[in-house]
Amino acid sequence: METIGQFLSPTRRAEILPFETAPRPIVGFACDYPSGFSSGSHSHPRAQLLYAISGVMRVETQNSNYVVPPTTALFLPADARHAVKMDGPVAMRELFLREDAASRVGLQPKVIAVSALLREVIIAACAEPVEWAPKGRGYHLAELSLDEIARATPLPLGLPLPHDARLRRVVSAIRDRPNDNRSMEEWGDVANASSRTLARIFRAETGLSFRQWRQQARLTEALSALTMGAPPSKAASIAGFESIPAFGAAFRTLFGITPRQARQLRPDIRR
Repeated sequence: METIGQFLSPTRRAEILPFETAPRPIVGFACDYPSGFSSGSHSHPRAQLLYAISGVMRVETQNSNYVVPPTTALFLPADARHAVKMDGPVAMRELFLREDAASRVGLQPKVIAVSALLREVIIAACAEPVEWAPKGRGYHLAELSLDEIARATPLPLGLPLPHDARLRRVVSAIRDRPNDNRSMEEWGDVANASSRTLARIFRAETGLSFRQWRQQARLTEALSALTMGAPPSKAASIAGFESIPAFGAAFRTLFGITPRQARQLRPDIRR
């Protein structure tokens, strides 16, 4: 059962406000969430780096859907509307960035690879008080985190979302069952549109062909499963591949690592 979080309740607003208004370029916020927690659509006046030391977050913005497993983080600019849903229990460790700090790492949403160093810096920053000493440990952590975020490798974990209502029905069904092998003609029946119309609108609104979008969606779901400990054979099935070698080749082409390497990235230590 989905857990809907009262993310914008008065209590929640009061809890978050000090982190959104702190007179520091970066402050860390730590919170653990239950499986199925859904924040609902909201925004923050400061940019954020969303990271989880365990669990998988699914973040949907107005234009894209992101799967954010451990070893990755999502940068969102200030005022970006988004909703977060937790796949399993999630231990979130988040950074809020003031405008001057955010301008040093980019202005667009992006998923980045989290190095071992950045992981430890984020955790340490979350242990600092909101108003850390201007020239103390918090200052050095903030400077190091900004440098690491700017240097981090962007990852193709954002799926562009179409706005057309017919395509939304197709996209929703594929996200629920990524290994669904229905043809474009069969999806046309779901969307009440011709396959040619679907293909044209899909390309126009996402920049990808239907086949490309579905493959990336499948492989992203497989990555999420692998980081949660699923074996490569299970991940291949999720992605709709009957051949594990073919799955491995496609996975490596998209993410630059093998399924086995992705599985080994699963963090074992919670703090």
